[in-house]
Amino acid sequence: MRIPRIYQASTFTVGMSVALDDEAASHVGRVLRMSSGEQVSLFNGDGNEYLAQIESASKKNVQVTILSSVANESESPLHLHLGQVISRGDRMDFTIQKSVELGVNTITPLFSERCGVKLSGERLEKKIHQWQKIVIGACEQSGRSLVPQVRPAMSLEAWSAEQTDSLKLNLHPRAAHGIGGLTLPEPRVRLLIGPEGGLSETEILMTEQHAFTDVLLGPRVLRTETAALTAISALQLKFGDLG
Repeated sequence: MRIPRIYQASTFTVGMSVALDDEAASHVGRVLRMSSGEQVSLFNGDGNEYLAQIESASKKNVQVTILSSVANESESPLHLHLGQVISRGDRMDFTIQKSVELGVNTITPLFSERCGVKLSGERLEKKIHQWQKIVIGACEQSGRSLVPQVRPAMSLEAWSAEQTDSLKLNLHPRAAHGIGGLTLPEPRVRLLIGPEGGLSETEILMTEQHAFTDVLLGPRVLRTETAALTAISALQLKFGDLG
């Protein structure tokens, strides 16, 4: 049986005893029905993997002892920051989950002219929290020990204007070349993915003014979630660790 991987927002040292938080304890004790003597793998976002042995387990409380610590080498050499205009329904959830599996390091939800999603205040805060939980779940599944950040949502214009050393990319059907024709002085990319209706002409002009490079994915029109994952995969294939 594969050793379950569980995120815990704690600092670990070998030999210490740790009480899993309520959600993790319920998963280990109630869902997986694990018992004393069995092992779990913990991570806290510091890049290490912590092997732990269950000392006691019930449906609500699980106590483990940290047995060992080892660096997790699963991160891509390419640093990817995804600026994703918020999409409807579960499409945004799907994009966030799969982009983390593919190695994205930072995600900024964006509002644009054709966004189509109205979120603000407490509802927006709850969404950001939900998306961060999806990120953690994707890390648990994919074997990553560094946890990508979902930043506070902002306008497309504000995100585009941020100072960065990264190569800034925007998908455009009239671009002169695809990702295969890019050169990358530093292994850092900011990837902009627009809404289902595309960016407006004003927004396209704005990205040009902020030194975005237009790239073409291919001759077919892709949904926003398909475009994001296709572009990330192509970037990881050329500059990262896929393939």
